[in-house]
Amino acid sequence: MILHRYFAMRFLKTFGGVLGIFVLILVFLDLVEQLRRFANTPATFADIMGLTLLNVPQGIYAILPLIMIIATIALFLGLSRSSEMVVTRAAGRSAVRALMSPLLMAFLIGVIGVAVINPIVAATSREFEARSNAFKGQDRVLTLGSTGLWLRQGDVTGQTVIRAETANLDGTELQNVTFLTFSTAGLPVERTSAANAVLTGGAWELSDVKIWPLIGARTPEANAMLLDTHTIPSTLTADQIRDSFGTPSSIPIWEIPAFINRLQTAGFSAQRHQVWLQMELAMPVFLVAMMMIGASFTVRHQRGGRTGLMVLFAIMLSFGTYFVRNFAQIMGENGQLPPALAAWAPPLAAIGLALSFLLHKEDG
Repeated sequence: MILHRYFAMRFLKTFGGVLGIFVLILVFLDLVEQLRRFANTPATFADIMGLTLLNVPQGIYAILPLIMIIATIALFLGLSRSSEMVVTRAAGRSAVRALMSPLLMAFLIGVIGVAVINPIVAATSREFEARSNAFKGQDRVLTLGSTGLWLRQGDVTGQTVIRAETANLDGTELQNVTFLTFSTAGLPVERTSAANAVLTGGAWELSDVKIWPLIGARTPEANAMLLDTHTIPSTLTADQIRDSFGTPSSIPIWEIPAFINRLQTAGFSAQRHQVWLQMELAMPVFLVAMMMIGASFTVRHQRGGRTGLMVLFAIMLSFGTYFVRNFAQIMGENGQLPPALAAWAPPLAAIGLALSFLLHKEDG
């Protein structure tokens, strides 16, 4: 138990040191990038520094597997250099048993990352996006809530709020839709209800339409008009509507299941978010795989030679696993793989491969 606690503390200290170094590097690099992006905006240096601090958690969370593999390599190289691993194995402890406490710490780091850091990253990402759009004079045009799909469009004549019960996959065809038009002074001008609305080049084409004038009429219902078709000018495009969903990483993992349900209810595909949910749930296992890959090449004694080559092999295999994981994620988002298979197969395969290396070394 004392030995396991010692290895666990050594790993946590190493992981913390590597994490601190990467935080400083990302803060510096992101600050330079934000200064470049917002050079022609009214943002002050304090504003840009705030944007940098909001964006860094997302970057750190994305490279958590890289931090894990580097911390693992540094840990076991240090243990081998001080001959602590040799003494441990001479005392009858196998390399696999010596790995148990660091592996447990890696798994707990993954669990904390998914349960705690993920919501923090989602909140900072949304705040970063909101502040960035404010400085650039942009805003989101779509909101998906429990009451349906909400859109917003506007021009020099005023704003129009659109609510629909359902939509097609790209948000260009709406069903049971209502358009509420406001003047530049913020007063309601007209309400339009339609069974269907299709976004064409620069306009919404409506069918089965009813229009209520809200200005100059004491009883809008008495002046309502029924039309078979109607056209409402629009500044929206299909790309703008799709981009307004943002990335799944901007949604806390605790809220993703409900968001997926709202997407499917509104008629949108939730494949991307389902894959992301499974990838997040598999994160602790993936971090364990990264540690096992690093340990399988560096747990040996340095006097055996070829230490640099072994470190290179560990890094190459870990990057290969990371590439396979990202490739599987893309295939899952495209619907070519089930979400669970795309998320869980790469880390489990990597664990099996690393475990075979470790057992081969144990057998001599």
